[in-house]
Amino acid sequence: MLDLLVVGAGPYGLSIASHAAASGLDVRVLGRPMASWRDHMPRGMLLKSEPWSSNLSDPAGAHTFGAYCATLGVRAEHGSPPPVGTFTDYGMWFAERAAPPVEEREVTAVRPAARGAGFRVETADGDVLHARTVALAVGVLPFTHLPKPLRGFPPELVSHSVRHSDLAAFAGRDVTVVGAGQAALETATLLAEHGAAVRLVARTGRLGWNTPPQPLERGLLRSLRDPHSGLGTGWPSWVWSEAPQAVRALPGGLRSRIVGRALGPAGAWWLRERFESAVPTLLGHRLVAAAPVDGGVRLRLAGAGGARSVLETGHVIAATGFAPGLGRLRMLDPALRAGLRTVAGSRAPELDGRFRSSWPGLYFAGLLAAPSFGPAMRFVHGASFTAARLVEGVRREGVRRERGGARTARERVPAHA
Repeated sequence: MLDLLVVGAGPYGLSIASHAAASGLDVRVLGRPMASWRDHMPRGMLLKSEPWSSNLSDPAGAHTFGAYCATLGVRAEHGSPPPVGTFTDYGMWFAERAAPPVEEREVTAVRPAARGAGFRVETADGDVLHARTVALAVGVLPFTHLPKPLRGFPPELVSHSVRHSDLAAFAGRDVTVVGAGQAALETATLLAEHGAAVRLVARTGRLGWNTPPQPLERGLLRSLRDPHSGLGTGWPSWVWSEAPQAVRALPGGLRSRIVGRALGPAGAWWLRERFESAVPTLLGHRLVAAAPVDGGVRLRLAGAGGARSVLETGHVIAATGFAPGLGRLRMLDPALRAGLRTVAGSRAPELDGRFRSSWPGLYFAGLLAAPSFGPAMRFVHGASFTAARLVEGVRREGVRRERGGARTARERVPAHA
């Protein structure tokens, strides 16, 4: 029986696997390495986070984004956004050098073991694996959110922004992007630059834009007043970024509100000029209904004061984020899923200080951990906080079970690991 099976091979899954292997655990990781980045990010996108806050995590801290860029003969510089493709290549480099081999296999079911502790994990190719603990690091793709009026349309008419790796396919077409965050603004900009007739529709009456980053080297007073963090400058961002354990100490309902409101939709500073010079906007308009019409989509919108308008477009791209919830994880056994405690005000699992759910042996990382640990779990930066703590939880759980006699000597984790 495996000590740990990691489901998912993105930044969180790879980081967890790296720490687990280094600690002496018998670990396997299943998934497509960097899948959401390789297959669901349009070419031409840039990384919004700073290079120094975009590291995957290995115990030695040697396999950083900066270290990878050095192998290319380039510098990962503060205030200079690298291409998403470079970050994707970095993740693949990390997977090859700092983590156990990734098995590109799809997990279809995670069930409690028939006898005793542990899990039975089934794959799409018909294999069955047995693991004492399972860490679900499934990324964001299971949780894509479409506004209710846009559900049920065929993909040639309506799609989510993560479904496109090449926006050049929309050249010459009429496209409406719905949303107001970085994904919406950058998708609309790239569409325009590829020759699409594009517009952006958003409920907000005013788009938000991040300011250019402050220099890393600053005076003491300025640094104290507005500290740097992996999620931006300022004390709120510093707390979300550097103290997730403090966020977890808050009441569940408050944590859920923080996750829903902190670090809200905003575009990167380096995108603003490109966007404003290329994309017309229809702000302050809420989507109330949609219907197919003549090979396109008719959108009914409600503006300020309830005024209604109609917009016809060839295709709608919804850059409307993600709605994390246990109900979206169809791989989880229904009885197991129903038995998990959730964070008040959310549909995400309540996790202890080492990312373990209320079901012994079942751990969660990434987006589903945000209502427990705060906004950092929505970003790559959170992987460094997560990996070591989650693996420590797995090892401690093994020690508890050893003391209870649940494991054989051959299965035990070395005491020095």
